[in-house]
Amino acid sequence: MKHRPLLFPPTPAERLIRPFQRYLQTEASSGVILILCALVALVWANSPVGETYFQFWHTPLELRFGELHIEESIGEWINDGLMVIFFLLVGLEIKREVLSGELASVRRAALPMAAALGGMLVPALIFTALNLGGPGQSGWGVPMATDIAFALGVLALLGKRVPIGLKVFLAAVAIVDDLGAVLVIAVFYSAGLNWTALAVAGGLLGLLLVLNLFQVRRVLVYLPVGVALWVAVMASGVHATIAGVLLALAIPDRRRIDGRAFVQLTHDMVGRLHRAHVEELDSEALSGHELEVVETLELACEAVQTPLRRLEHALVPWVSWVIMPLFALANAGVAVSWAGLVEACRSPITLGVLLGLVVGKPVGVLAFSWLAVRLRLAALPAGVTWSRLFGACLLCGIGFTMALFIGGLAFEEAGRLDQAKMGVLAGSFVAALLGLGWLARQTERAPGSPVPGRADH
Repeated sequence: MKHRPLLFPPTPAERLIRPFQRYLQTEASSGVILILCALVALVWANSPVGETYFQFWHTPLELRFGELHIEESIGEWINDGLMVIFFLLVGLEIKREVLSGELASVRRAALPMAAALGGMLVPALIFTALNLGGPGQSGWGVPMATDIAFALGVLALLGKRVPIGLKVFLAAVAIVDDLGAVLVIAVFYSAGLNWTALAVAGGLLGLLLVLNLFQVRRVLVYLPVGVALWVAVMASGVHATIAGVLLALAIPDRRRIDGRAFVQLTHDMVGRLHRAHVEELDSEALSGHELEVVETLELACEAVQTPLRRLEHALVPWVSWVIMPLFALANAGVAVSWAGLVEACRSPITLGVLLGLVVGKPVGVLAFSWLAVRLRLAALPAGVTWSRLFGACLLCGIGFTMALFIGGLAFEEAGRLDQAKMGVLAGSFVAALLGLGWLARQTERAPGSPVPGRADH
């Protein structure tokens, strides 16, 4: 992530917090925060006061708006409420990539789409093979997902030694993977449908699309309708987080003015300021003329950006540093005993998740990528060899956030959920180590950028 340029002399407070800001702006930092929160959850759950961990997240919290009454535990408010914002960001990223990013053309989208398809099917098949007909068979969706923040964070630890094409490939695969996870949640992990609430949700979605059609650009206009949509979706039986993705589909991705018009407008406005009297510009208070110019520049800066990009930019720090860490803290805690550990090692649920992430993910991603290239539907990214691509395939086995989320939907019984969590945590940890180790060896052996598309010898 690029650092913002320093436009003004720093204040003493800015000098103090700048090292922390620089760290938080790195791609690796969000993954480190997630790891720390998961460790805190595990230590807390297994400490002498471990019972307080489970009691706290199961504490009921009531929300009332007139006759509307919603009561859930603190953990459920995070999973059903705050995670809607996470899924809103996921939806915005998917829409941006489809409209103007790596998924905007069939040729560019073919490789990540094929890779993501293999990365979902093979882990699900491995899990199903171990759990078919057993009490854990509903968890086949757990090892399907890749944690984009965690995976890119691990990849960022290698710095500039990793080709940019490999980062783009991994990000695109994770985004398509997220889309697949959203569809799996909506279709397979939703309760019995309430058709009245579903009709209300459909009407609210229609209203959002009408706002988009009439080019309403104020994001604040969409958000109240989005909250109502969340309530309707929650009541419908479809999982509430799907409301975040539906809201993202309605956020406009069109600029009001293009780049040339922006440059011309700002040039004219700055020229008007230059022509003003110097003593007026040095005054603490802006004159009416100067204030008009500054407001026009502010409007121009807003008009040259799409509402989708502005909202995405605003949500990233909240999702990265608040929502995902809270989710990890609330969901990664597992009370581990020696007997429970032995049982988990024998459990087909734990083994299915672990093998699905560590074996199924890289095998599926690599095999379907090779097939797409072999059939000439796609090509390897510039600077990426098959060996390096395999390293990215290993990192796709980091399931963490989305895998824990689907696990919470798939298993209501605490024992089975704990076994799934152990598989997710162990599988993600092993996948991260294997991917990081493999790519570190590749970058040491081949520091230069190889010819695109050539296989290693």
